[in-house]
Amino acid sequence: MSQPSAAGGPSHITIPQNSQHLSVTDLDEQTRILGIFFYSAWHFFGDIRKMFFGISDPRQQRKIIYQVADLAFTAIFMFLCGLGARRQIALLLHGGRGADQFREFFGAPSCPHGDTLDDAFSRMDPAEFQAALCCMVYCLIRKKVLYPYRLLGRYFLVAIDGTWTLRRKKRHCPRCLTQTTNGKTTYYHMVVEAKLVTPDGFAIPLFTEFVENSGNDSKQDCELKAFYRIAEKIKAHFPRLPVMATIDGLFAGGPVFRVCTEFGWKFMVVLKDGSLPTVNQEFESLSALQPENRLRYQWLDGATIVRQSFRWVNGIEYTDTEKTEHTVDVIECMETREEATGEITTKRHKWVTNMRVSRRNVRELSNHGGRLRWKIENEGFNVQKNGGYGLTHEYSRSDNSAKIFHILMQIAHLLMQVLTRGSLWKRWFPGGMGSVKNVSFRLLEAWRNAHVPGGMFQWITQWRFQIRFCPDTS
Repeated sequence: MSQPSAAGGPSHITIPQNSQHLSVTDLDEQTRILGIFFYSAWHFFGDIRKMFFGISDPRQQRKIIYQVADLAFTAIFMFLCGLGARRQIALLLHGGRGADQFREFFGAPSCPHGDTLDDAFSRMDPAEFQAALCCMVYCLIRKKVLYPYRLLGRYFLVAIDGTWTLRRKKRHCPRCLTQTTNGKTTYYHMVVEAKLVTPDGFAIPLFTEFVENSGNDSKQDCELKAFYRIAEKIKAHFPRLPVMATIDGLFAGGPVFRVCTEFGWKFMVVLKDGSLPTVNQEFESLSALQPENRLRYQWLDGATIVRQSFRWVNGIEYTDTEKTEHTVDVIECMETREEATGEITTKRHKWVTNMRVSRRNVRELSNHGGRLRWKIENEGFNVQKNGGYGLTHEYSRSDNSAKIFHILMQIAHLLMQVLTRGSLWKRWFPGGMGSVKNVSFRLLEAWRNAHVPGGMFQWITQWRFQIRFCPDTS
């Protein structure tokens, strides 16, 4: 992270002659937390500030104090520290040594006020902030950090799903979606997210599409329409990325299959009993005639005995409502878990896919493909709603600012995952901190109280550590 001054030029920082001897061991615990965080960000993404330099700034440049990168990182730190509201920036990030830390790490005169962020963001383009997030994800892909997590050694697993972010009994804005049940109307906002998910718990934000009414269309916007928009944007930003899309049963249908096929994507879509009736009927009829398409598997999950029974059918012909023909395979997995207490539970899963299913790949497609769709719900939406990020909080009444705050929340979530799952963090805090909320609290306390020596960031960039990702244990 370069050190621009308030006017945009480089600031002067004196580096002691013995700076090359400063190591993580020399730092007290709170300074170490900040050092590991900033080194982890530098290690994977380089100078993150540069990703915000290209964002158009409509403000009068001669009068501004804070650059776009300063504003963005203030919002990101608000989410990382779990402040939960914009007004807490003035109450908590300004206090203690917060202003000194901001000058040291970002080169700004102090920490900007939350209202300053809101006012500036209301005039900027959310798509440009989304591009900054895509650049960060591209860094991880380019450095092959995510290669070990590819499905079948090739495909990046992208989960796509929607969630609500705001609910009101009265209309919040003209863009509100509406739902009427038993004569009562609920006004809400929602987003469709695409996240790169992995078996050990990563849910890396990739793209956000806002579901909202334009006011010019008699029909309400919906998750399905948003899926088409987000798919096009992912393809535009990552044209050669080998994608395996794992999707909820809401999207099971010919148009979604067609989009994925045109983009060269593989897909696994949840197949419910009431969806695609002809496909379900063909599966049951043909499965009875293909006893060779069966596989049983058993293993121990701790003290729990897990038994899985797979069956699949290849080459089912399906014609959608637009008279487009598709050829798909269907997988069914019956899973029984026998606990040490003797309790037995059985669950049934079924997917439709454009992959050629066989005895060699059916287990991986099911367990590391279709089954991982829930990661976007748990490690994604649930963490952002209940882990201190405040996904359902109204950070701004400006529609434009609210979108930018949401995208910066995704960047903060990405940085938190990179920090807490990295081997450098595990090395110095082997016992962990119990939860993401505790990490946020400790990061906030370090920001407010740590004594950061001058030129510390230059010291950090001279460190040389290899960081590998470890399974989440929080």
